[in-house]
Amino acid sequence: MEVIDAILIGIVQGLTEFLPVSSSGHIEIAQKLLSADNLKENEELLSVVLHVATALSTIVVFRKDIFDIIKGILSFKWNEDLQFVTKIAISMIPAAFVGLFFEEELKQLFEGNLLLVGSMLLITAALLFFADRAKNTGKKVTFSNAFFIGVAQAIAILPGMSRSGATISTSVLLGNDKARAARFSFLMVLPLILGKIAKDFLDNKVVMSNDLVMPFTFSFIAAFITGLVACTWMIKLVKQSKLTYFSIYCIIVGLIAIIWSLAS
Repeated sequence: MEVIDAILIGIVQGLTEFLPVSSSGHIEIAQKLLSADNLKENEELLSVVLHVATALSTIVVFRKDIFDIIKGILSFKWNEDLQFVTKIAISMIPAAFVGLFFEEELKQLFEGNLLLVGSMLLITAALLFFADRAKNTGKKVTFSNAFFIGVAQAIAILPGMSRSGATISTSVLLGNDKARAARFSFLMVLPLILGKIAKDFLDNKVVMSNDLVMPFTFSFIAAFITGLVACTWMIKLVKQSKLTYFSIYCIIVGLIAIIWSLAS
């Protein structure tokens, strides 16, 4: 793998993991554009590296929140922090179920299916459009909300469906405060990512040959830095109700992907 290809993939992952435009969809498109043969061969390993980078970005951005949550849990009281963690746990159930029982079926969807990617991007666009027009409230995410947001996260496993777009939009459409929706969306995915990374290590999927060390290192750095920027930027955009711009972007890219798929 060329270093420049790895850096570009890292930038795409870092930006699209947090911006509501689907990281999986854009990675599929980027792979088509780059036509890097060994990119597909090392796709699982690269996915682990990139997700470690974006998970680290999330931890850095929300370090104060995470510290406060841990401190609240250690007080061993049914306080707001322990309730928040319980809601996170509830939100993980749908995606964990899909990941455990439909892993092989999901892998088949990530085979350069640009028609699916384009279609899911259009659905993402619709969600963002309606969520941007919802009123901002001071409402917190409830336990029942957490489950439905988790369902949205499970559906967003499909390539082309934005995880952050689906979860934030679902949360906002359920009547939750936009800033709280963004915070919950970014923190709810951390346990899933860290759990998936741990599983990949235990399954010995993280084995890197010497020729991949340099490109993957650059890819990691690119994903981490762009992830920091995108995560911070996204929180501000949600508060300012500027998701419509991403809705328009998803429509354009989605239509291009569909036309490209049908023409090829």
